[in-house]
Amino acid sequence: MAALQIYDRRERALVSAGDAVLGAIAALARPFRRRHRPQAPARILLLRLERIGDLLMAVPAIADARAAAPNAEIDLVVGSWNADVARSIRGINKVLIVDAPWLARGAKGAGAAALAGTALGWRARQYDIAVNFEPDVRSNAMLALSGARWTAGYCSAGGGALLDQALDYQPQHHTVDNTRRLVRSVLGEGRLPVVAGLEIPNEPQRNADQILAGKGRPLVAMHAAGGREVKQWDPARFAAVARRLIEDRGATLVLTGGPGDAAIVDDVKRTLPSSHVVDISSLRDLLSVAAVLDRCDLMITGDTGPMHLAAAVGTPIVAVFGPSDPRRYAPRGPIDRVVRIDLPCAPCNRIRLPPDRCTGHIPDCLAFVSVDRVLAAALDVLDESGSRNMNAPA
Repeated sequence: MAALQIYDRRERALVSAGDAVLGAIAALARPFRRRHRPQAPARILLLRLERIGDLLMAVPAIADARAAAPNAEIDLVVGSWNADVARSIRGINKVLIVDAPWLARGAKGAGAAALAGTALGWRARQYDIAVNFEPDVRSNAMLALSGARWTAGYCSAGGGALLDQALDYQPQHHTVDNTRRLVRSVLGEGRLPVVAGLEIPNEPQRNADQILAGKGRPLVAMHAAGGREVKQWDPARFAAVARRLIEDRGATLVLTGGPGDAAIVDDVKRTLPSSHVVDISSLRDLLSVAAVLDRCDLMITGDTGPMHLAAAVGTPIVAVFGPSDPRRYAPRGPIDRVVRIDLPCAPCNRIRLPPDRCTGHIPDCLAFVSVDRVLAAALDVLDESGSRNMNAPA
């Protein structure tokens, strides 16, 4: 049995006990199941129930699925918070909505009975293959109820025995690489080239043009909120970087944010000249935000969902990493930069359950990241981005 990658000891013990029972039942049932993986699937179900960054890191794997099954109908299940972005992903035929309670921040989410009923309802679609990108026993159980002829996912957080094909999640590898490995293990290599990415509709494009009309370049997006306290670099340092970019390059700062980020955005904004600031932190249309980021020359952020949104549209990124493991989550554009420091305990990747010594204040792995290092990375990226654009063919 694979080692479970679950922080909390009690949760890990509970899932381990459940896995032992499920494994015994699966072993008894295996001789009677006689399941075979379909070689030419007509309908494929993909699950990515997590937050925006997790969905966007699955986009290359979704492109792999489309390349391997060019004629199949591919449905994607996401949380309601990701619905609009999911509908813009190339290669998807239909988006289905499930708000899992363990992921629905600030919302109730569906109960266990409702989730089971939803999964049973998928049987009407008669899926040939169903793939779960989320390492989680609960969503693996939903996949098992889907009625798909072949199911695949990860066993690293429990529920592997519920699937026909269960891979270990490789924590030392990037999330993108894990999802692509999963798809390729089920569907094989693609037969047609497919471009991974988002197709942003016309209305968000027009919104972005209107928001940025007449603003001077370079346009530098900045997402100062960390999303979680343990990932929060000091907002005053974000502001210091912004001021230097305005002074040194005449930059226009485009401030992004989400619900609950207003105080941090205001802390940054009040130290900057208003003529050099565009505040879109109240913009809740993620596709319009993506279109704005697409027009920016650089984004400066922590390890956040907007970082992955910028990566999805190809905007160069300077990302401040602390406890998050860049091997798993870092942007991978050709001129992207990750700024972090080496400590014996970092990156611990304990985001949902941080160590006690790192709660209630900015952890050392972020506190020791200086303004000068982030500014230097930002200037390097702007210089390299400008050089590339000048040398690009007309």
